[in-house]
Amino acid sequence: MTAIDLGTPRASAPARSDVELRELAGIAGPELELAPAELIIEWAVDTFGDRFAITSSMADGVLAHLASTVAPGVDVVFLDTGYHFAETIGTRDAIEATLPVNLVTLHPEQTVAEQDATYGKDLFSRDPDLCCALRKVAPLEQGLARYDAWATGLRREETRNRVIAPVVGWDERKRKVKVSPLARWSQDDVDRYIADNGVLVNPLQYDGYPSIGCWPCTQRVAPGDDPRSGRWAGTGKTECGIHA
Repeated sequence: MTAIDLGTPRASAPARSDVELRELAGIAGPELELAPAELIIEWAVDTFGDRFAITSSMADGVLAHLASTVAPGVDVVFLDTGYHFAETIGTRDAIEATLPVNLVTLHPEQTVAEQDATYGKDLFSRDPDLCCALRKVAPLEQGLARYDAWATGLRREETRNRVIAPVVGWDERKRKVKVSPLARWSQDDVDRYIADNGVLVNPLQYDGYPSIGCWPCTQRVAPGDDPRSGRWAGTGKTECGIHA
């Protein structure tokens, strides 16, 4: 079972069936398509209570900051793959220390050493899809089991795969409502929000890493290049599978 640090418990909320959740997403998606990000988060908090969480890769604190202004004490789920840059862990710790959020840390079933013993050393270099499945996809699905809805920092302009992402949709594989409050934001919108609110940013963002994942599979990106080109460079892989 995935190890989870649940932090401080929040008030309980009733669970809903898959049918109810799917219907909610189908109605809310079109209604909230043009709504401000704050209103989308407010809807999710009002609708799901403590069965709603946001996820963060700790590339920056934009979504965590935004959610904390709407719902102080909101659960912020962070997936510690065991392969993060030290700067990413530091950003997580700083966000936990400075924002009114409840940090929830998830870990894969196996440590890196245990995975090496089972699959061989450096699985990421031989089968990155399997490595992502073991260290990202599976633990996140297990960690989100206690929620009916989850929010991501996904933005449509980031990759072609994300262009049609709804602000509120139904995640068929996870059987949950998926909320993307920042889906319509541009990079300029993100930068403006950071500047206006003094939001914490992973220092790697200023060192040539506009898209930050696990250190073995993340490279610097030359100015002007696709921000995602540093992820799994040379493999043809573009997503870890969380947003598949």
